[in-house]
Amino acid sequence: MSFQGQAIRHDCKADFYRELAGQLRGLLHGERDAIANAANTSALISQMVPDLNWVGFYFLRSAEELVVGPFQGKPACVRIAVGRGVCGSAVEQRQSILVEDVHAFPGHIACDEASRSELVVPLLDQGHVLGVLDLDSPIPGRFDREDQSGMEGLAAICVEASDWA
Repeated sequence: MSFQGQAIRHDCKADFYRELAGQLRGLLHGERDAIANAANTSALISQMVPDLNWVGFYFLRSAEELVVGPFQGKPACVRIAVGRGVCGSAVEQRQSILVEDVHAFPGHIACDEASRSELVVPLLDQGHVLGVLDLDSPIPGRFDREDQSGMEGLAAICVEASDWA
């Protein structure tokens, strides 16, 4: 079966993310493999969400370290310590982090020098952190609270659709 993402034309971000969530549910329907679902989730987000230069996943492979997973964009940092950079901080704090200017974030890890803003959403399953969904943009202040809420919803769909064992 072939999935064809449909262009989303909404001026309202909430409506945009609601429709994108429906498309993601359809894309992941019937597939339980976490890697496959993360790959398709990052591809769909990259295709549909404007002004991104990197979108992908880091998986928590030990209590101390994230390892890069499926992504769209330039080659990425492979390992990030928990508590380090935006991704590691989101794991440590167990909450999303929205950064308007990455150069102002203490300890930011610059995998792509073109990135200016970042949004990192933890992947949570029954209170356990599995990793993060990471989005970078070359535009300062690209992300807002509506983007954060929308991406949290997409991350939850990916987690719910997948077997993480």
